[in-house]
Amino acid sequence: MTRTLSGLVLLLCFLGAILWSKWSFGALLLVVMIGALVEFYRLCRSCGYQPLRTIGVITGVAIFALALFVFVQYGNVVSYAMGKLVLGLVLYLLMIIPAMFVCELWHRSETPIANVSTTIGGVVYVALPLSLMLFVPLMLGGGEWNPMMALAYIAILWVNDVFAYLVGITLGRRRMCERISPKKSWEGFFGGVVASIGAGVLCGWLLDGNMLVWGGLAAVVAVTGVAGDFVESLFKRSADVKDSGAIMPGHGGFLDRFDAFLVSAPYAFVYLLIFGNF
Repeated sequence: MTRTLSGLVLLLCFLGAILWSKWSFGALLLVVMIGALVEFYRLCRSCGYQPLRTIGVITGVAIFALALFVFVQYGNVVSYAMGKLVLGLVLYLLMIIPAMFVCELWHRSETPIANVSTTIGGVVYVALPLSLMLFVPLMLGGGEWNPMMALAYIAILWVNDVFAYLVGITLGRRRMCERISPKKSWEGFFGGVVASIGAGVLCGWLLDGNMLVWGGLAAVVAVTGVAGDFVESLFKRSADVKDSGAIMPGHGGFLDRFDAFLVSAPYAFVYLLIFGNF
């Protein structure tokens, strides 16, 4: 009951944020990004490292802020103010990354290289993908914000999860990576991918898009989404924890719920840059 109710609340919040406006969609991703970054650095601490959590979170928020600014200005002429903002962020990153190394001089830690690496790793693993995720619905909508594009992307991931589970428990025999996730099978994997492609083609038809492009996107999202699930499971096993957090009763933390987004978003972004029509 707890899992069902918290899942319903999560779904309503997600749908509300997406359907309300692109600002609320951006705010939703920002909350997810900060929560996921905090959880990632907590996992690193469980492994014996000491990442610079505050610097990592601030850097992630700065990158997301630039992406959000470009996101809300998409389609408009690039202004002088925007150019200054981009330049300012580049200069900030040029200063903050060396600052991470300097901070280790006073950290008195036995793992300075790992500390800096995990700090930057959190930004690359969490902040960059969620910043790119802002633009995926725009690219699917031909440059115009359409909340249905974001919902379609989520639906493809959901279909992949559901059918991978259903096919896996009925036909699953060959394990994909038993060391990391003993229940996932190759049969379930291919079942989820096929179902996702079908869902992608259906979304393309319903949204008056190129069904071939949508089908290809679904295949990319399904495969990389499963990879994202494995990556997060690997991190949790390394930290010897069951869930990355407990922000949602019965559902774990932000990383547990959005692991597929973190790996699939960059690949979806690149795919749409090449094959999208916007």
